[in-house]
Amino acid sequence: MAENLLNFDAQRLTEWFAEMGEKPFRARQVLRWVHKSGEADFDAMSDLALLLRGKLKLQACVQAPKVVREEVSADGTRKWLLDVGTGNAVETVFIPEIDRGTLCVSTQAGCALDCAFCSTGKQGFNRNLSTAEIIGQLWWANREIGRNADGNWPVTNVVMMGMGEPLLNFDNTVSALHLMLDDNAYGLSRRRVTVSTSGIVPAMDRLRDECPVALAVSLHAPNDTLRDMLVPVNRKYPLRELMAACQRYLEKAPRDFVTFEYVMLEGVNDSEKNARELLALVSNVPCKFNLIPFNPFPQTSFKRSSSDTVHRFRDVLMQAGIVTTTRKVRGDDIAAACGQLAGQVQDKTRRVHRLAEVRV
Repeated sequence: MAENLLNFDAQRLTEWFAEMGEKPFRARQVLRWVHKSGEADFDAMSDLALLLRGKLKLQACVQAPKVVREEVSADGTRKWLLDVGTGNAVETVFIPEIDRGTLCVSTQAGCALDCAFCSTGKQGFNRNLSTAEIIGQLWWANREIGRNADGNWPVTNVVMMGMGEPLLNFDNTVSALHLMLDDNAYGLSRRRVTVSTSGIVPAMDRLRDECPVALAVSLHAPNDTLRDMLVPVNRKYPLRELMAACQRYLEKAPRDFVTFEYVMLEGVNDSEKNARELLALVSNVPCKFNLIPFNPFPQTSFKRSSSDTVHRFRDVLMQAGIVTTTRKVRGDDIAAACGQLAGQVQDKTRRVHRLAEVRV
């Protein structure tokens, strides 16, 4: 079976070329062709020897997940449904802005964490994505949109905030991160690549040591009682442990703060009292807050906090000196906004079946 070269970061590609009897610089050449140039045709790799091109055509391929469907929002946001096989498809979102292009990447087919306010979790969980399926989302988006007028690829920032918990697919996620950061591949700054986690504490420590990039933590509650309900993994890694892990991460992080993501749920976690609890919780963690208006999805009982409520909540944090932003809602008309990604998941957890029984 042909090896998909999108599965290989620089180290693994060099090892594979060595197994073929090729020198390390050949791996760097191919890495540049595949990722910097977005090339999938070995015949087009003009600085490779003809013999090597022939070997590659027999033994390798460059294959990203195939697009099942594309949707474009009125605000320019683009969402792709990508086929990852065995009845599963994941969603990837590109958000264009004046000074950047941000790609929201998925790392799993579904999600095992079942956060109460997230559509992805309600689909259940099937499997981890491979490195090729993760980096293939970036490879595809760049090629599909095409280079900008200045000759650069459109994706300038990547956020691991799509379907799944990245740190529960640690090895493949880190391999994809290495490619994003590699100057022979995408050459993105560590500050422009963000991993979002619900708080898998041991994996946060591993990421700090192996590939520290910008960190976002899905917080969503100021105390363990409420977070146990909204983000069930909190029962395993409670807030005290999570805050300590954030402090450790900052020892090696490319930014000097952690971003805490906080979805605003009407009457649940959006009171001024909740905001003051947050201040006490994060008092020893350099941070900024990103308040996220709740984005509805079918069968949810949650409602979006009013603008006035969000403003009062934000003001409590900002008056204490914490930088606080409210995330602009992008792509909600095509269900591409935060918490709305659903894709198509052959649910091994039978969560969908259990939810259907409850509704009956």
